[in-house]
Amino acid sequence: MHDIRAIRDNPDAFDAALARRGADAASSDILALDEARRARIHAAETAQAEQNKASKAVGAAKASGDEAEFERLRALVGQKKAEVAEMQAEAKTLDQKLTDLLMGLPNIPMEDVPDGSDEDDNVEIHRWGTPRDLDFSPVEHYEIAGVKPGMDFETAAKLSGARFVVLSGAVARIHRALAQFMINTHVDENGLTETWTPVLVRPEMMYGTGQLPKFGEDSYQTTNGWWLVPTAEVTLTNIVNGLTVEESYLPRRYVAHTQCFRSEAGSAGRDTAGMLRQHQFEKVEMVSVTHPGASRNELDRMTGCAQGVLEKLGLPYRTIVLCTGDMGFGARRTHDIEVWLPGQNAYREISSVSVCGDFQARRMNARFKPVGGGKPEFLHTLNGSGLAVGRCLIAVLENGQQADGSVSLPDVLSPYLGGKTTLGADGTLS
Repeated sequence: MHDIRAIRDNPDAFDAALARRGADAASSDILALDEARRARIHAAETAQAEQNKASKAVGAAKASGDEAEFERLRALVGQKKAEVAEMQAEAKTLDQKLTDLLMGLPNIPMEDVPDGSDEDDNVEIHRWGTPRDLDFSPVEHYEIAGVKPGMDFETAAKLSGARFVVLSGAVARIHRALAQFMINTHVDENGLTETWTPVLVRPEMMYGTGQLPKFGEDSYQTTNGWWLVPTAEVTLTNIVNGLTVEESYLPRRYVAHTQCFRSEAGSAGRDTAGMLRQHQFEKVEMVSVTHPGASRNELDRMTGCAQGVLEKLGLPYRTIVLCTGDMGFGARRTHDIEVWLPGQNAYREISSVSVCGDFQARRMNARFKPVGGGKPEFLHTLNGSGLAVGRCLIAVLENGQQADGSVSLPDVLSPYLGGKTTLGADGTLS
């Protein structure tokens, strides 16, 4: 959410920043609501002061025996009390309207984010690895002979419908191995704190990280009002919801492996084959909570953590900066990491790492106390995939596929697979 004082101080800069994201200028509507709200608050305070003054005078009139003055003042007290209640109610209504308006506006981009309208305007900033020069025509993950016995979409459709999968045998084990490998890497080498969190959250947690109110259709809500998390960003970030921490508490760096649930409401017809885009999937999520002065460097550090996982797996990738028109709602700058998929002959997103500034912290009312004293300040939050487990499975299978339908697996997974390094064409590990 945005700082109303900053909008008051420089509405033109606010409108220009939103315009870079393709959003309509909004400061005039915001400031009109803000002015009306402040006017009601002032009117309520004035009426309250008059009520207090009249209340004091009532006793004096009663003591002096001036019955007419006593009745006049008592009526005035009642009138001012009603005015106070009315003005406070109107101010509360206007305050909620202002909050709702601010809640629906996206974050403003950093100055160094490239301008653009869609993914065609994103800018590549890093590339690692070279795709294998294959002497056969690669296929997509679900078409590899050794994968087919362990990746069942028909049974999943019977159980749950489209965009679900049942993994079994060796493929399920490789999937599990990838998640364990990622968590261990982030904990042992990157210094993140392993965390286990619920996948059901209260609505206010979804508001805190920006999934609500605007993007409710992208997630699933239970009949009793809980929401299934679209990512552990929701739970990990909201650990500081409502807290004012000491500056020495920062930074906090979390990592969690969870199930994630997304309705994919805006992706009808996209990536319907295979398990690239699913309603239920697993992700290893990173979240950092930092001092405002450290958040930009933290973005680069988190990006490096995600890239490092791919490098250990030997998977070619590229990193791009999303342009203003392609960034997520809560981001100020986003680095997308795209892994090479030979079956598609394309790079596809496997991680998105974003710095949100104080955007989420304002929604959560999360602050820190400066070491030198002074007024508490809003902290900064960041989130990123480290990595999407299912998409990483796809990348490992497609990049390791052999002409005979087997798959050569990354050496770093061997300890998690009982020393085995190959998925055979018959679907067994060896």
